[in-house]
Amino acid sequence: MTKGETIRFLILRAIGNFLVLFAIFGVLATFGPALYYEVSFKIVQARGIKYTIVDNQTSPLGEILKKQKSEGSQGISGGFAQILAGPKEQILIPKDTDFSLLILRLGASAKVFPNIDSSNQNEFLPILQNGVAHARGTVFPGMQGNIYLFAHSTDNFWDVGRYNAVFYLLKDLKPGDDIVIFFENQRHNYAVTESRVVDAKDVSFITQAKTGKEQIILQTCWPPGTTWKRLLVFAKPK
Repeated sequence: MTKGETIRFLILRAIGNFLVLFAIFGVLATFGPALYYEVSFKIVQARGIKYTIVDNQTSPLGEILKKQKSEGSQGISGGFAQILAGPKEQILIPKDTDFSLLILRLGASAKVFPNIDSSNQNEFLPILQNGVAHARGTVFPGMQGNIYLFAHSTDNFWDVGRYNAVFYLLKDLKPGDDIVIFFENQRHNYAVTESRVVDAKDVSFITQAKTGKEQIILQTCWPPGTTWKRLLVFAKPK
């Protein structure tokens, strides 16, 4: 091999290595949050961790918020170390008692932002980087109709990791699992009834939000990391 061929080979190998590393980085950046939650959830199951919510009857809501600020929320969203070495009975604390969603099986606690236009990406995409969105036109806890909450709804495949990856785990919910919403400093308890995959353009549960009995509908993208379909999880008051 001549000197020129050797140089070309080294250059091509360097480019090839760079492209491989760039591809690996892209995969980790895209799926890292989802992988974190998946692994965390498996560890929670293996360790037998059980989550409870601060009892607002024995602990006033002001004390809940004070404890939240001093200790931080527990659960999968609270840190990997807590899952690996923390107690098997852990407490979930609402992010904001004005409007928060807690899912015990998933160890999830997220702030909910009300009255977000689900058809306007410019409005909902920034919200989904900070929490869960409540679809404008749907009702609120304690009212008759659909309480429609959505998260992890991306515009591009490579943007998946930027959004609320905890909603990846909605697929792991089963009938009977507990969901709690704090709304205007009041706690509302629900139980999962079913899950359903629908077309991405199906907005019937939003347009018909004010009919029927009270129920929560949680929405995320399906399959995870795509915008092809929507996974809906339904829950009714206990």
